Amino acid sequence: MTPERCMAGQSGKSGRGFRRMKALSAAAVGVLAIAVAVLWWVFEAGQGSSGRPGAWIDADDAALVALGREVYAAHCAACHGVDLEGEADWRVRKPDGTLPAPPHDESGHTWHHADALLFEITRSGGESVAPAGFLSGMPGFSEALSDREIAASIAFIKSRWPAEIRHRQELISRRHEVAAQAARDNPERRPGPDNSLP
Repeated sequence: MTPERCMAGQSGKSGRGFRRMKALSAAAVGVLAIAVAVLWWVFEAGQGSSGRPGAWIDADDAALVALGREVYAAHCAACHGVDLEGEADWRVRKPDGTLPAPPHDESGHTWHHADALLFEITRSGGESVAPAGFLSGMPGFSEALSDREIAASIAFIKSRWPAEIRHRQELISRRHEVAAQAARDNPERRPGPDNSLP
């Protein structure tokens, strides 16, 4: 067999080997491209510590967490508890139809939500992101707190979670941001409640 026939994949094991090598090379280039995109996202687009969040709010930023501790104590602890424990019976509606303030520790559902959603709830109030007719007792803090202070309060809350919960919530935040970016790029594709795209 000639090298030309082998390279063209026209006979025997050598041809299959060449096609396999070619496919593996293409896969390696694809994986490299994805890795570069993820690294860019992590170190450029996803940074959100200093104001409105990108994909995540950094709970390892000591200065942000320190500011958040002060903000939380002054504006959040009265309802959500000094130790993030929330109000009693937080899953049972009050007579006015609202729910008690939920815990922000790992026993609650705060970590089930993306940073961008937590930010918007804190900034504009619970009803701003809820379905029509949903009653929320969560007020908006846009007039009382700067965007950085809101991000800081979220960073403080997240800093109190166990590492596994923080990791899971970061993945939720990143998925949400990818879905939101896709929706911005293509307005006909809006993310569903679970951040999936049609």
